[in-house]
Amino acid sequence: MNSLKKNINKVVVLGSGIMGSRIACHFANIGVEVLLLDIAPKELSAEEELKGLVLTHPVVKNRIVNTALQTAVKTNPSPIYSQNVLKRISTGNFEDDMPKIANYDWIIEVVVENLGIKQKVFEQVEQFRKPGTLVTSNTSGIPIHMMAEGRSDDFKANFCGTHFFNPPRYLRLLEIIPTPHTKPELVDFLMHYGDKFLGKTTVLCKDTPAFIANRVGVYSIMALLHLVEKMDLTVEEVDKFTGPALGRPKSATFRTTDVVGLDTMIKVSKGLYDNCPDDKAHDLFKLPEYVQKMEANNWLGDKTKQGFYKKTKSPEGKTEILALDLKTLEYRPQQKVKSATLEMTKTIEKVSDRMKIFAAGKDKAAELFRASFFGLFEYVSDRIPEISDELYRIDDAMRAGFGWDLGPFEVWDAVGISASLDGMKQLGHTPAAWVTEMLAAGHTSFYKVEDGVKKYYDIPSKSYKAIPGADEFIILDNLRANKVLWKNSGASIIDLGDGIINVEFHSKMNTIGGDTLTAINKAIDMAEKDYRGVVIGNDGANFSAGANVGMIFMMAVEQEWEELNMAVRMFQNTSMRIRYSSIPVVVAPHNLTLGGGCEFSLHADFVQLNAETYMGLVEFGVGVIPGGGGSKEFALRASDEFKADQIVQNTMKDRFLTIGMAKVSTSAVEAFELGYLQKDKYAISMNRSRLIADAKAKAIELADAGYTKPVQRKDIKVLGKQGLGIVYAGANTMYSGGYISEHDKKISEKLGWVMCGGDLSSPTEVTEQYLLDLEREAFLSLCGERKTLERIQSIVTKGKPLRN
Repeated sequence: MNSLKKNINKVVVLGSGIMGSRIACHFANIGVEVLLLDIAPKELSAEEELKGLVLTHPVVKNRIVNTALQTAVKTNPSPIYSQNVLKRISTGNFEDDMPKIANYDWIIEVVVENLGIKQKVFEQVEQFRKPGTLVTSNTSGIPIHMMAEGRSDDFKANFCGTHFFNPPRYLRLLEIIPTPHTKPELVDFLMHYGDKFLGKTTVLCKDTPAFIANRVGVYSIMALLHLVEKMDLTVEEVDKFTGPALGRPKSATFRTTDVVGLDTMIKVSKGLYDNCPDDKAHDLFKLPEYVQKMEANNWLGDKTKQGFYKKTKSPEGKTEILALDLKTLEYRPQQKVKSATLEMTKTIEKVSDRMKIFAAGKDKAAELFRASFFGLFEYVSDRIPEISDELYRIDDAMRAGFGWDLGPFEVWDAVGISASLDGMKQLGHTPAAWVTEMLAAGHTSFYKVEDGVKKYYDIPSKSYKAIPGADEFIILDNLRANKVLWKNSGASIIDLGDGIINVEFHSKMNTIGGDTLTAINKAIDMAEKDYRGVVIGNDGANFSAGANVGMIFMMAVEQEWEELNMAVRMFQNTSMRIRYSSIPVVVAPHNLTLGGGCEFSLHADFVQLNAETYMGLVEFGVGVIPGGGGSKEFALRASDEFKADQIVQNTMKDRFLTIGMAKVSTSAVEAFELGYLQKDKYAISMNRSRLIADAKAKAIELADAGYTKPVQRKDIKVLGKQGLGIVYAGANTMYSGGYISEHDKKISEKLGWVMCGGDLSSPTEVTEQYLLDLEREAFLSLCGERKTLERIQSIVTKGKPLRN
C-alpha cells in the first residue's frame, strides 16, 4: 500500500493560531522536530516600547508565534504529552526563517482561512522548498485545488489537503483531500502515516464543500436546531436526549457548540448554504432566528462567556450554570429532564442495542431521535457518491471527528434498515435509490462480520467487501461470535490466533472484582498448558477504573475480615501470577488505568499502551494504600534505583510521593516519567485501534525469543528505621502545615511502613512476599478505620472523593 518511501523527521508548520500551534505540539509529541513560523508584527506592543525595542529585534519579530505557542501549552486539556516535548519545537517568522524550509520533510500550512493569503504563502513556500517536499494545507472550507493554482507541476504533485480536527491531540479524525494533480502514492503515504504515527483515523475525502465530517456533522446539528423550534424543546432536553445514551459525548449538542464556538458552526453552515445550492437539505443550512439573534448579541459560547449556557454566581457565591430559554432569549436556572425512553436504555450496556428502544419509544426523546435520525439516514445515503464512494468512510469520519460511538450507517443498521422505511416515509424522508436496490437484492445491512472480519456493502459491485486496512486491527467485538473460549460475568477469554489469548474485562467502568481475577488466572492456566502468551486488553471506553471499591466497602462494613483478607491476597497473587508465569503476559492499557489496572501494568512482562493512557495509583483518595502489589512494587523499583553515590532516601521519597499524592499521568509518556513504566518494557501505540494487534505481536515476539519464567525476588533493599524517620517527619510537617489531614498522615505512615519494610534496625534485603504481607496487613488495618469507610462511601454513592 505504501509505495512512497518517506521518512518524516522534520516538519514546518506555517501559522501558529489555535490549530497551527496545536498541530505543531502533536508532531512534537510523536518525536518529530518542528519549526513553527508566523508573521512578524507590524507595530510594537506597549511593553516592547517601554523596553526600547525596535521592530527588527528578534524578540519582537517572534512575539506572535511565541505568544501563540505559550497560550496553547497552557490550555486544558494540554496539547503536549509532557513538558519535555517542547524541546522539539523551535519558532521563527516568515521574513527571516522561510529559507529554512528547504531542510524540512513536510510543510503544513495553517494560516487564516482566506484563499488569497494562502496562495501568497504558497508562492513564498515555492521559492524555498526542495522539489519533492510534501506540502499540505489544513483548511475546513476552501477547495484544495484552488490553493495550488499557479504553482509548479512538482508542487501540485506533492500537494494535498490534510484537515486535522481540533484539538488535534485528542480528536482522532484526519481528513486527507487530494486534488486531481496529487500523486496517488502520496495519498497512500498520508493515509498510512496519519494512522500509524499520528494515531489518527485517516479518511480519504473528495474535494467537496466541508469534506465529509463537517458536511454531515453540521447538517446534523443544523437539522436539530430547526427541530428544536418545531418540537418546542429546551436546551436541557436536547442535551439530555443527544448525549451518552446515544453514544455521543457528555457535552451532547448545545454544550459542545458552546465549547467549539457558535461562530465556527455558523461559518461552516453559511459556507454550505453558499456552496451547495443543489443540496436537497439546502434550506436547513439557513440559521434559525434564535441563532441569528445569538450571533448578533455575540453569545458565541465559552469564548464570549455565554452561549446556550452561561456561568454565573448565585447571591450566596455558588457557581451556577444557567440555560438559555430559546423563546425569550433570557437565561434561567436549568430544569430537570425526565424521559421514559432514556430510563429504559440505562440498563443496556451496548450503544447499538439502545437504538431500537429509541426508535420505538413514545416520548419526546424518541420523537427527536426519529425526526433527526430518519432525516440523517436520507441525507447520508444521498451523499454517496458525492462526498465519498464508500459508506464506511462517512461512519469513520463521524466517529473520529464528532466523537460518536456509531456512525450514521451503523445507527441505521442498529435500528434495522427495512424497519425504518415506514417511519422515514411518514416524516417525508426517502432514502437514495441504491438503498432500496440493496434491500431488494436481499442484502439487509450495510455491514456484516464474516470470519472475524468486518465488511461493508460496496455499492458499485453490489457486494460486501472487507474494509481496507482493517486486517491490521484486532477488534474484539468482531471475534465474539466464535472465538470466545471462556467467560463469566466480569470478563471473557478470547482466542486472538497464533497461540495468543486475550482477557477482556466487561464490568462497569471495567472495575476489577473476583470474576476478573478468576479470568486472568484461568487465562494464564490455559496459556501455560496450550497457548504461547496472554494479552490483557479491551475495547472499552477505559482500560480499568481500578478495584471494585463497592465490594471492599461491603466487606469492611460487615467486618468480614477473613473474606477481605482472602480477596486482597487473591488480588496480590494475581499480580504476581502476571509476572511469574511460564508464558509472556502483555498488558494493553488505554485511557483510565487506575489502581488495580495500574498494578497489573506494573507486573506485566511488557506494557503496550495507547498514547492517551491516564495511569496512576490513586488508592490514597479512598483512604487506603495500593493493595494489589503496587506498594511492594514501588519499594522494589526504589531498591533497583538506589545508586552507591546517591542519597538513597531521595529515591525512596520520589517513589513514595507518586503514591502519596495519587499522581495520575496525563499521557503514556508521563506514565514513564512518573515511574509507572520501565525503560525497554513498554511501547506506545499511537492509534488506539492498533493496540490489541500491537500487544499480540509483542506477546509473539517474547514467546519466539524463548521466554523463560522469571525468579521471584529475594534481594529487595529496604531502609527500615532509617527510611521511616524521614517518612514520619515529612508526614508530620505536611500535617502541621495544614497540607494534609490527620487521616492522610496515618495513610502516609502506613505506606512508609510497607515501603521501608517495617521498623528494621538497619537497611536489609527482603523478599517480595515479605513486602506483600506488610502491604496486605496495612491495607486491611486502614479498611477498619471509620474515616476510610467514609471516603469509600463517598466514592461509591456520589462518585466524588472526600478529604476528611
